[in-house]
Amino acid sequence: MDISPLTARLRRVKFHGDVMHAEDSGYEAARKVWNGVFDKRPAAIVRVRSVEDIAHTIEVAAQSDVLLAVRCGGHSLPGLSTCNDGIVLDMSLMNHIKVDPIARTAEVEGGSLLGDLDRAGAPHGLVVPAGVVSHTGAAGLTLGGGMGWLSRRYGLTIDSLISVDLVTANGTKFTANSEVQPDLFWGLRGGGGNFGVVTKFKYRMHSLGRVSVGNWQYSITAARDGLRRLHELADVAPRELTTGFNITGTEFKVTAFWSGDEKLASNVLAPFGTLSGEATGGYGSSDFIAHQSRHDDFLSWGRRYYSKGGFFGDLTDEIISALVMAVESIPTPESDIYVIQLGGAVADVPDSATAYSGRAAKYYWLVSPVWDDTADDSRCLAWGRTIAAQFATLSMSGNYVNEQGDTGKEVAISAYGAEKYGRLQKLKSRFDPKNLFRLNQNIEPAA
Repeated sequence: MDISPLTARLRRVKFHGDVMHAEDSGYEAARKVWNGVFDKRPAAIVRVRSVEDIAHTIEVAAQSDVLLAVRCGGHSLPGLSTCNDGIVLDMSLMNHIKVDPIARTAEVEGGSLLGDLDRAGAPHGLVVPAGVVSHTGAAGLTLGGGMGWLSRRYGLTIDSLISVDLVTANGTKFTANSEVQPDLFWGLRGGGGNFGVVTKFKYRMHSLGRVSVGNWQYSITAARDGLRRLHELADVAPRELTTGFNITGTEFKVTAFWSGDEKLASNVLAPFGTLSGEATGGYGSSDFIAHQSRHDDFLSWGRRYYSKGGFFGDLTDEIISALVMAVESIPTPESDIYVIQLGGAVADVPDSATAYSGRAAKYYWLVSPVWDDTADDSRCLAWGRTIAAQFATLSMSGNYVNEQGDTGKEVAISAYGAEKYGRLQKLKSRFDPKNLFRLNQNIEPAA
């Protein structure tokens, strides 16, 4: 398709955003996304500045019959925040956040990043439970469910979601909450970007308290015994504590995160430094913003990534053995298997209450090859998919759509289960019957 008419339509009078195509000086930088595996060339990149801009961009995409990718932080693992020959609707200029410290709420525009949200709440000692990398987009994370270091204490990100403003495929502007459009609000809490472009989220905020964090490194030879002991400690831990660990080819690394009453932190954290054998590291008070951004440089833009995850009902001996054996064939030193503890407040919400599935899980696992050389693509992808398939046989049903490096109908159905997927299909038929918003873990409209 000739891009000139498309660009002209996007740049109509009263359009406030910026429209770029391949001949523009900023295009090359603007088309990049976080995962370096994906190197695509959209016909137009539209940086919107208003709800009206969003509605106009949606209209042009629908009438021109081109692909539409919606981008907030650009962190889609399977590269769904960009496309070839279509339109990228870039939300990054709409990133205003308004915190009401009295009501303990945050109104967050759809282009905001997690770091923006963390920093907005920090002066008031308030947080929204969210993810673990600060340059992640708040919109994509929230719409998939949102899990991180505060989930055991305060639930998933969607459990703090009060309302959502969005523009749907026909340009209609909706507000969805528990009383207005409740079915849509159900689907937005876990159903991803299938139903429209979110212009604003309203979240409930929570008191953070003091943060203490322990980080320890063990030899990989200590992993089996260490994980058994970690499981024993984590199983009786209060909700203020969340544990996580990474296994590489040489190390078993443990993080224990505490928030709340600092006086209680030491007794809870200290045992994680004596799991098995000798460990390096320690624990102490930590700045929450620093903790949230500690992986930002390692998981930087332009590196090559693949991830696939799932839910463990518990950390059994069989699963521990599978984890340790999996890293024997790890493809690069930067690759790892990551596991974070769930339960607590996540499990307080009935699984049927939101589209997100997996609330009964005690742990979430993620197989993550990371590499930089295109020559390593095949072996890194093969390792990730092979190990993930092995872990899937030990996992619960349901999955977290945000951390799936593959796409396809079977991915979506396995994430939600047949019953929820059917309900989501009916919502899709109401709000996006032509499947304009298909660059996501796609829910196909009901036949």
